[in-house]
Amino acid sequence: MNREITHAAAPARPFSVQLSSTRRGARLARLLTERQLVDWGVPSEAALHVVAELAANAVLHGRVPGRDFRLTLRLDGDGVLRIEVTDARGDRIPRLPDPVDARAESGRGLLLVAAYAERWGVDRAPGPGKTVWAELVPERGRP
Repeated sequence: MNREITHAAAPARPFSVQLSSTRRGARLARLLTERQLVDWGVPSEAALHVVAELAANAVLHGRVPGRDFRLTLRLDGDGVLRIEVTDARGDRIPRLPDPVDARAESGRGLLLVAAYAERWGVDRAPGPGKTVWAELVPERGRP
């Protein structure tokens, strides 16, 4: 008797890394995300854009001298990717600008995060920090 064996997708272990609150640390967050997603078999251009924006915000707006930021990626069994960036500035909570000034040099990054993410938000982190997170659904039907 032949039985078909199906394997449910096991959730991947979370990936987490502490990085310096510098432009180099933000670039490294994007590169490490790209590598981890390839290892998990779920490359995602949208995830790279979200990580780049959240890491840049952590460096620009969440930096406290001498403190790093943390990048965490979690992939659940349904393929939903949760991106978390934790920084040391819990007093600076990001929000969507209203409205965006087309001439402004900044302020549009969270609009990109909101456009790519199914959901996003901010949680208080232990101590004085915060965690900005975004959840992306699998890119169904795309190569």
